[in-house]
Amino acid sequence: MSDAAPTPSRRKKAAPLSFRQKFRRSGLKWVLRGVLGFVLLVVLWVWLFAAVNPPAGLYMRQEGARLGGISRTWVDVDDIAPVMLRSVVAAEDANYCNHWGFDMTEIRRAMSRGSNRGASTLSQQVVKNVFLWHGRNWSRKALEAMLTPVVETLWSKQRILEVYLNVAEFDEGVFGVEAAAQHYFGVSAAKLSPTQAARLAMVLPNPKARSASKPSAAQRRRTAAIMDGAQTIAADGRAACFQP
Repeated sequence: MSDAAPTPSRRKKAAPLSFRQKFRRSGLKWVLRGVLGFVLLVVLWVWLFAAVNPPAGLYMRQEGARLGGISRTWVDVDDIAPVMLRSVVAAEDANYCNHWGFDMTEIRRAMSRGSNRGASTLSQQVVKNVFLWHGRNWSRKALEAMLTPVVETLWSKQRILEVYLNVAEFDEGVFGVEAAAQHYFGVSAAKLSPTQAARLAMVLPNPKARSASKPSAAQRRRTAAIMDGAQTIAADGRAACFQP
């Protein structure tokens, strides 16, 4: 009787892939590469504007074409009166230093009222004005939701606020705080007083219907509230993330 070990059975060779299977695998690889490439380009695009001042956005160009030109002068954050920064945060996004791009408290509050008005943060508005377009369609909101955390990750809070104040619309054809300060008060953004800064912040939700130089009684009351809010966030530390 032989003591030789049994010969191990040979593994069956895998059947060669069909053309359709090869095409599917190859197609999937290219799709994944395309998605990764797109994500990388978006990240690089956002990262670039962390240091390079962005050009005019789509809405700004549309208004320029409609009006035959716009007024806009870029100004660095160091050349903006600090009270202007506090005023716009107090008016538009009081929890700016405490959120990562989305103010969940304000979102829940807006949903309970059956509206999204007032829930948009400064970060979201920067994404809309710099990278996207104006409108309420779901595709824009979805892109905004994806880009906002990227901006919050790659930009400092001070940079987000600097860009916002240079792209926001303050009157028809008037974009950015420097052009607005000159347009309404004949001073530079660096020379804005607390009252002037609060008035500029007051017009932001509806710049075509409000005036910083000729405010109504209701707008004067809103200005006073913004001035109080600017003082409050300076005192309680909610301005710490962006103060120059």
